[in-house]
Amino acid sequence: MALSRLTLTNFRNHAALTLQPETQFVALHGANGAGKTNILEAVSLLVPGRGLRRAALPDMARNGGGGGFSISAELDGTTIGTGIEAEHPERRKVRINGSNAAINHLAEWLAVIWLTPSMDRLFIDGAAARRRFLDRLVLALEPSHARHSSRYEKAVQQRNKLLTGNVAPDALWLDALEAQMAESGSAITEARNRMVHELTAGLELAPAGPFAIPAVQLTEKEGVAVEALAHAWRRGRIRDAAAGRTLIGPHRADLIVTHMASGQPAERCSTGEQKALLLSLILAHAALVTAQRQAPPILLLDEVAAHLDPTRRGALFERLVQTGAQVWMTGTEPELFNGIGPTAQLIAVGSD
Repeated sequence: MALSRLTLTNFRNHAALTLQPETQFVALHGANGAGKTNILEAVSLLVPGRGLRRAALPDMARNGGGGGFSISAELDGTTIGTGIEAEHPERRKVRINGSNAAINHLAEWLAVIWLTPSMDRLFIDGAAARRRFLDRLVLALEPSHARHSSRYEKAVQQRNKLLTGNVAPDALWLDALEAQMAESGSAITEARNRMVHELTAGLELAPAGPFAIPAVQLTEKEGVAVEALAHAWRRGRIRDAAAGRTLIGPHRADLIVTHMASGQPAERCSTGEQKALLLSLILAHAALVTAQRQAPPILLLDEVAAHLDPTRRGALFERLVQTGAQVWMTGTEPELFNGIGPTAQLIAVGSD
């Protein structure tokens, strides 16, 4: 899962940009505002989801560029692309080898995981951010997770709309929606539990080093069976109608992370320890993807090297080399990547 070419057209500040990675590490350096993170965001849109910034599609189009944008990439003889047209800026299109495709099909070709400065608050912020992080990890292992998640979210939205409407909801319609929620929700929970179980096994074997090792577990394990979920939602209709939302289900799950050595919850650890826990999770997950999909994922690390001391930076580079993953990194100075060695391709990114 390595890109051999990346082409951007009218994406963010890049009117036209083509990059041809030649080594394992693609080290993007340049001043703040040059567009380094924009390149990582483009790569993150080559898998299902809203990308590493979770921005609205029209906001990604370059000012003065006509309102549309396109991202194209080549890997192993396959061309995948995504973007929007000015006439329909809210509708994201996907093409694989020149043919139209569903967004969820992207997960079958690529696994992309990212770490950005905004994720430094992952353990402190609400459960929604941790669920998104968790689901990205699952998606990299099981491409079908995108389809189940999409079906589940749409059904929950429709159920909430029915329960909170001015007209008494049709019980048979609710039954059908809850059956769909249960089927997809069960698949979601089972996939999450598999990933957490396998990730835990990998973390227990992680080499000793300067990065704290996390212990992970998932809440909301109960109700995996289709019958249990559907029954719980049926009994909770009045309660959910009063609340204006569905109060139980996979969309309420949380990823609980603990410092394995100290037993301290991640949210109570120091900022440095939290960063180390995140890095350990990313590295262990990369190894898991490589083992299960027979190919390492693509890793996007935004401004990670700048926030590590030289010892941890060197240890990170060494572990990243071992993953075999194509790694896209950003930094303001090229010196930040000196410890990588000849496997780094330094690319200067200039502002338009």
